Amino acid sequence: MPGPDDLQPPTECDLAVVGGGILGLAVARELLKRHPGARVCVLEAGDRIGTHQTGRSSGVIHAGIYYQPGSLKARLCVKGASELYEYCDEHGVAYAKAGKLIVATSERELAGLDELERRGNANGVLGLRRLAAGEIREVEPAAAGVAALHSPETGVVDFVAVATSYAADVTAAGGTVHCGAAVAGVKAQGGGIRLRHAQGVTQAATAVFCAGLWSDRLAVACGAPADPRIVPFRGGYLEVTGPAADTVRANVYPVPDPDLPFLGAHLTRTFDGRLLIGPSALIAPARDAYRLGAVRRRDLGETLSWPGTWRLAARHWRAGLREMRHAASRRTFAAEAARMVPALRGAKTIAAPAGIRAQALGRDGTLVDDFVVHRTERAVHVRNAPSPAATSSLPLARLIADEAQALTGI
Repeated sequence: MPGPDDLQPPTECDLAVVGGGILGLAVARELLKRHPGARVCVLEAGDRIGTHQTGRSSGVIHAGIYYQPGSLKARLCVKGASELYEYCDEHGVAYAKAGKLIVATSERELAGLDELERRGNANGVLGLRRLAAGEIREVEPAAAGVAALHSPETGVVDFVAVATSYAADVTAAGGTVHCGAAVAGVKAQGGGIRLRHAQGVTQAATAVFCAGLWSDRLAVACGAPADPRIVPFRGGYLEVTGPAADTVRANVYPVPDPDLPFLGAHLTRTFDGRLLIGPSALIAPARDAYRLGAVRRRDLGETLSWPGTWRLAARHWRAGLREMRHAASRRTFAAEAARMVPALRGAKTIAAPAGIRAQALGRDGTLVDDFVVHRTERAVHVRNAPSPAATSSLPLARLIADEAQALTGI
């Protein structure tokens, strides 16, 4: 079958998916399952699939502990993790179901741990159990705390490998995937939607936008409201080196701040065996600020001109200062993780690749904490799909395909 770089995008198609990350490819795969023979194409801005959030995360398959019961994240993460493990087994994509500890290091964190336990049980997380202080070392010998939650269903995988497998499913079903096709303009016209991209123009009957960091701009261009806006958060990681890199078996997480959709500085044993500390969470001056010092005037201007940015800063300035300290000092960042694993105090670290979280921020300063999907004329827009979107990709793709079906009536 043709590979992602072998074909020019079609001038016409039935269904166009904008965004070749794990979610866009899952959506294209689902659309082809529902509509065999439909002309489906994926337009990806990067020179290969999975170059942004898909390929720049820690690769954790989340079990569904953190999310408010009844939310889309809660429902789709638990189901998505189960389906993703099944998919990987069927398609030969390797993963490690290594488990996770969420550690309370002080008495004041126990209420937060209680809430996570309540949510996890309400969400139907398999195997979740509470550990007393003396039981923590049975799971992670170097970890320490007053109590913990153990999630044996949490795993790690190479999400680019999963996305590549989804892309193979798309091409096997007759769809096409086109890299280097950044969409620069959109216009609903003539009973369809016109997509102007880096390789020409594609006229589609319907488009689905899974554009991550650029999702708000494309949605607004199609007539959607400006609220919420994507504000990019740079997540920096450290890699533990030397003997200390063998200290942790799997994943060790702190009890997160309940007011923020970030999980704090945690320890991840990646699928390729590295031990990472992170990520940090700093508002970035560019939507692709993977390199420190990268600034894009338009991106920064849109972030600073958004009222929600200043309302968020006023509400969470303490958290912002903490994240700035983490970004400025490896020692401070590593010390945060060492609260859970004391043996990491003084461990040697190096900077690891950073990621950018496409976080939707409301005009009122609220960080949107669930998946958000909007419709406009001839188009469906995924407006917020950060973690656990990769874990949830298969059922989330079905929900998005339902929206496309409701839009077109096919």
